[in-house]
Amino acid sequence: MTAAAVPAGTLGLLMLDTRFPRLRGDAGLASSWRMPVRIEVVRGAEPRRIVQWPRPDDLQPFVDAAQRLEAAGVRAITTSCGFLVRWQQALQAAVSVPVCTSALLALPELERPGVITVDASSLGAREWQAAGAPADTPVQGLAPGCHLQTALLDNRDTLDPAQAEADTVAAALALVRCHPQIRTVLLECTNLPPYAPAVARATGRPVHDLTTLVHARWAQWP
Repeated sequence: MTAAAVPAGTLGLLMLDTRFPRLRGDAGLASSWRMPVRIEVVRGAEPRRIVQWPRPDDLQPFVDAAQRLEAAGVRAITTSCGFLVRWQQALQAAVSVPVCTSALLALPELERPGVITVDASSLGAREWQAAGAPADTPVQGLAPGCHLQTALLDNRDTLDPAQAEADTVAAALALVRCHPQIRTVLLECTNLPPYAPAVARATGRPVHDLTTLVHARWAQWP
């Protein structure tokens, strides 16, 4: 079946199979974007599995979804999970429209960046290489087992926004405390942009994420 056409200038969004609440600014929320958005949910792609236990056969459903988005007429494709950077090359090879899987792709363009991630133990050489970033890039994960990490990775249906912000700010403060040389903060996790203003206030540094990257590149894409 041919995918229904979308309005010109639509962004395609590959979405994990999630149920946790999304706040304004979250890359998985259509209202966080300045352009129309077409969402393709990849069924069975649950957060903890994709972040921590990816398998080779997990890629093909994302390829199929990306091709459906292209067939529908999207101008470019992004995702709702920064760890999909590991498949940046494969997804880009599968379609002819630009693909921007992760905020990590901005790292080579930023001055002395440090990264906040949902799970530091899962961010390794494969992801750094795919992003074109040094493997010694400073990184700080959300505290293992904290409210926000658990809500996201366990795909819970409730979220305390105040506690989620506190968890994110705590990670940001730990990042700059351990790596005071960093000049910019990058949010790997696409669910963290709602807390970017709080991170900027707490660290005194500019904050970048997937939405800022895609919005900056949008005018450059054909």
